[in-house]
Amino acid sequence: QIVGFAKAVELGRSLMEEETQRLTELRERLWEKLSPLDGIVLNGDWERRLPGNLNVSVEGVDGQALLLGLQPAMAVSSGSACTSAKIEPSHVLAALGRSESLAYASVRFGLGRFTTVEDIDFVAEQAIATIEALRRAGRSMASGAAGDRP
Repeated sequence: QIVGFAKAVELGRSLMEEETQRLTELRERLWEKLSPLDGIVLNGDWERRLPGNLNVSVEGVDGQALLLGLQPAMAVSSGSACTSAKIEPSHVLAALGRSESLAYASVRFGLGRFTTVEDIDFVAEQAIATIEALRRAGRSMASGAAGDRP
């Protein structure tokens, strides 16, 4: 096991620079595809971030609905954490100055060793479609609710 671990470390070190560059390019591709949407907010500093991590907040959508809408197509995480059976927004996003609604509507995309350009394109298409559908549904519900008032 020690010899196997040493070999894994050796391989990891030899691929680190190349893999960092590849993941950075994939992350940038995903951001380029998502960023034209209105109300997409990048969380964190663009330069000082892990290459395989993109965290965004989405204005105008419910965070839980967003996660549920995305999860059939991809593995994503929320910027919120669950403590004592109560979902709370991420303290990190709050420290970045995000409003509570933006903190709840944040999504963390994780890229890894086997992520491909095709994966990024698929995820971007699915995320955009989900966000647009949730926004349309939200507008429909809001206009329907307003129409029900006396």
